[in-house]
Amino acid sequence: MTDLIQDDGADGTRMTVLVVDDTRENLTVIGHLLRPWFQVRVANSGLHALQAIEKGPRPDLILLDVMMPGMDGYEVIERLREQPEGRDIPVIFVTALDTDQDEERGLMLGAVDYVTKPIKPALLLARVRAHLDLKRARDQLARQNASLDAEVHRRMAENELIKDVSLHALALLAEKRDNETGNHLYRTQGYVQILIKHLRDHPRFSVALQDPLTREQIIKAAPLHDIGKVGVPDAILLKPSKLDVDEFEVMKRHTLIGAEAVGEAIERVSAQHARLRGAGGLEAHPSALKFLMVAKQIAGSHHERWDGSGYPEGLKGEDIPLPARLMAVADVFDALLSRRHYKGALPLEQTLDIMREGRGTHFDPDVLDAFLSHLDEFVRVAQLYADESDAARDTLPDASDSVTGSEN
Repeated sequence: MTDLIQDDGADGTRMTVLVVDDTRENLTVIGHLLRPWFQVRVANSGLHALQAIEKGPRPDLILLDVMMPGMDGYEVIERLREQPEGRDIPVIFVTALDTDQDEERGLMLGAVDYVTKPIKPALLLARVRAHLDLKRARDQLARQNASLDAEVHRRMAENELIKDVSLHALALLAEKRDNETGNHLYRTQGYVQILIKHLRDHPRFSVALQDPLTREQIIKAAPLHDIGKVGVPDAILLKPSKLDVDEFEVMKRHTLIGAEAVGEAIERVSAQHARLRGAGGLEAHPSALKFLMVAKQIAGSHHERWDGSGYPEGLKGEDIPLPARLMAVADVFDALLSRRHYKGALPLEQTLDIMREGRGTHFDPDVLDAFLSHLDEFVRVAQLYADESDAARDTLPDASDSVTGSEN
């Protein structure tokens, strides 16, 4: 045979069989047997077979001779299984080698069947049809699985979008009552994301932050930190001057209100899904409840202090949940740097002085160090989500300027 590869011509209605044999007569006989039912391609060497597969169209099945000069059938199938385009093509060995060892070797290399020469036309045709039927079924199943997988991902993305919108709507219920906080939710969420990025490999936090889902849950729950403010009277929440002792006690209750609200949501969701499970429904995904637990920790404990002087429970050190410790740094930094109805915005340097003074008293020392070491990223977020009416924008250096030296 002079042609390296020979095709019948494209026919999208029939499955394709590639016949590989170095003997023209064998190619002729097998080709004549298969052509009434299949599109047939032939190659007269192992190298030409690999070239045919690489060139395309990809065959649905390969009939492969073992004893060929240059590159035998065993080497062909080994190289075929190394190629993404040839890894899943079923291969039937057609060979004069008929010992058990020969057959076992071929099957171990990935062949799906083994037919000995001289071939029996009816047997060969039956084997080809059987394996092509199996391939057709596998391909159909793979398409169905891919379609189902795409639909699952689409629905998951849709559910995540709905969840994100719902979460921000809940958070904004509190923030809209205090209309001077503006983009506080976006800024603090961005700050928490920065802290997580730089603490995930820290020896103290690597275990807690090793799971990508956990990191995502903390970031997404951050906007809910002040959700409890919906329970604070306007006269206190919007007071244009410093709160007195009694008023501050009322204000501090926003942490308990937020934690209690999320905690009650967890109980209700758990009870509802328990009833659904009893009625044959699906169990709630653990990640959903874990997300609510993280939100509860942030809402209830972001005003706790490292030295135990915070509220509402006076938690100390690592008894304070890590998400709340991250939120504490983000929340205080933004509050100092931003204008409120009861105070003006502080310059960046004064803000940093106050933050440094809180190291080991207000803030987890390692969390604050991560903040100070990556201050330029915090400044970029502050600029990106700066409030239009906030004079604090004038206290920030340009994002392109290095500000990391100011933490030393």
